[in-house]
Amino acid sequence: MPDTQRTAVITGAGAPRGIGKATAARLARDGWAVAVLDLNEPAAKEAADEIAAGTGAPVFAHGVDVADEPSVLAAYRAVRAEVDAGRLPTVGVVVNIAGITSPVPFLETTLELWNKVMAVNATGTYLVTKAFLPDLIKAGWGRIVNMSSVSAQQGGGVFGRTPYSSAKAAILGFTKALARELGDAGVTVNAVAPGAVDTDIRVGTTEELEAAIVKSIPIGRQATVADVAGVIAWLTSEDAGYLQGTTIDINGGSFLH
Repeated sequence: MPDTQRTAVITGAGAPRGIGKATAARLARDGWAVAVLDLNEPAAKEAADEIAAGTGAPVFAHGVDVADEPSVLAAYRAVRAEVDAGRLPTVGVVVNIAGITSPVPFLETTLELWNKVMAVNATGTYLVTKAFLPDLIKAGWGRIVNMSSVSAQQGGGVFGRTPYSSAKAAILGFTKALARELGDAGVTVNAVAPGAVDTDIRVGTTEELEAAIVKSIPIGRQATVADVAGVIAWLTSEDAGYLQGTTIDINGGSFLH
């Protein structure tokens, strides 16, 4: 982390058992100020209050639909207003976590589902990054971390079939292309690709399925949200300053290149 405290903007950070909230809490503990953004604004505010009480860090919450450009720009302006008023330090990190899955076979998908999954996962990453990136470039320092998935690497799975896998694969391409484009601007762009993580996004599973998933993981358990948050925290640090356009796998050995 730089010497001067900065703000980390994290989307999808309102879910009680989500990666986003765990990441926001971890970065707050590490000394960052945090902007908690989520489609569910009351959940975002509840998460922010909990994180602020537990860490003493400056925490701000705001609702956002990452798939909607006016909503993203409104969230950006709200965060910027906090910065301009001195209630938050300059934004230094953007973590794009907001996402939805598509747990249905391809022939049961609809164009509406396809467009929605692409809009939230891929377009949302684009819109949020585009809104905050100029501030990072102006500051000459920044970290962008994008949420992909093992589904993008091995071609789907139980929880994220074709639309989800396609959207998460798009994020990998976006990450590499933007990393090259930014060059020596002082801003790094990297991605994480978790495997099975114990979160609320995984609904409708059975004990048998969960046991089969664990059996397929060499480490012998699913990831926790803290496992993923820890890797994201490292990617936001000074120690990760030479990583650019990289994807870090977090799958316990269940998928190896």
